[in-house]
Amino acid sequence: MKARVIALYLPQFHPIPENDEWWGEGFTEWTNVKKAKPLCKGHVQPRIPADLGYYDLRDPEIRERQAILAREAGIEGFCYYHYWFGEGRQLLERPFNEVLASGKPDFPFCICWANHDWTNKSWKKSATQKGGSMIMQMRYSMDDHIKHFYSLLPAFKDKRYITVDGKPLFAVWAPCNIPLAKELISKWRELGVENGLPVIHFVGYTANANKRLPDGQYSMYATDKAEVFYNSVLELGFDAVISSGLTRAQAAYQGRWRLAWNVLTYKTFLPSKANINYAPLMKHYYVEEDAWENVYPTLLPQWDRTPRAGSKTEYLINSSPERFQETIREALEIIKDKKPEHRLLFLKAWNEWGEGNYVEPDQQFGHGWLDAIRNEITI
Repeated sequence: MKARVIALYLPQFHPIPENDEWWGEGFTEWTNVKKAKPLCKGHVQPRIPADLGYYDLRDPEIRERQAILAREAGIEGFCYYHYWFGEGRQLLERPFNEVLASGKPDFPFCICWANHDWTNKSWKKSATQKGGSMIMQMRYSMDDHIKHFYSLLPAFKDKRYITVDGKPLFAVWAPCNIPLAKELISKWRELGVENGLPVIHFVGYTANANKRLPDGQYSMYATDKAEVFYNSVLELGFDAVISSGLTRAQAAYQGRWRLAWNVLTYKTFLPSKANINYAPLMKHYYVEEDAWENVYPTLLPQWDRTPRAGSKTEYLINSSPERFQETIREALEIIKDKKPEHRLLFLKAWNEWGEGNYVEPDQQFGHGWLDAIRNEITI
């Protein structure tokens, strides 16, 4: 195997009371996916699923079929997004809890703590939307960190749990948002040892460019600061970084003036120049720091969150399995000199249909996205 591909997995494909309240009865990720519209030539919307249909993740048969498709493509396992907001408040936990309790599918997994607030800015407004902006706010405390650890202990001890160097891999979506992150990491490692676990392998997600540098200075999406962003996570005590180059690539592709125009127009009635060609953008996606032993790059097959955000977002056009396969090939070249255990690539993502960011079979390309992974990873 040329790489360990771990696919980020979104559980928002079943109704929950909170989404019913905030977005309307029966809301799931499919709600916006189905009503998306093309915004320019070459913009393919709506995206329509093939083999699995508009599934409901409460169905164990669907979860089994997903695992079969992933395994056949050479994907090592799923990294489930985990929504823990503090004080025991969770959302969308049912699919993973059922996977854990049932032992099925017998397919490796790990967890990514999606530690960000939920607001009604996530999707464009509709007549059914409840007023106000905050849906669920993150709250942090050491007492809660301890409760959080014990809630996940059965998962960490599961034989399917993915490890790096024998240590359970635990990813954090917004590592720099955690107050006293070093203390959290230290406490969890202590609790892990007390409960018979190897030391937990903490991995923090970060872009390799952003509009603000870690010290707070405005950067206009500086494209030469990847080392600064990666080190800002590692210095918190994380063992490794999951790196995303999308923000950097958008900035490098568009240039300063088009980028500034789009930032302005997203909050006004002015037209945005938001569509970007996939292939030329991806030439800016990876950086030389992605070859560091403790950096795990991401694979991006496509990106289009217009189903969620409407016209006020940047989106990629002309993505295809063939172009995605070229991206995989470039990522493999970057990680080839790492130890086999550390040749991790995080697929972003398995099933984020609302962000046009998935590899599950669709009506346009069939199994093309999965074939692209299999062709590069296993052959």
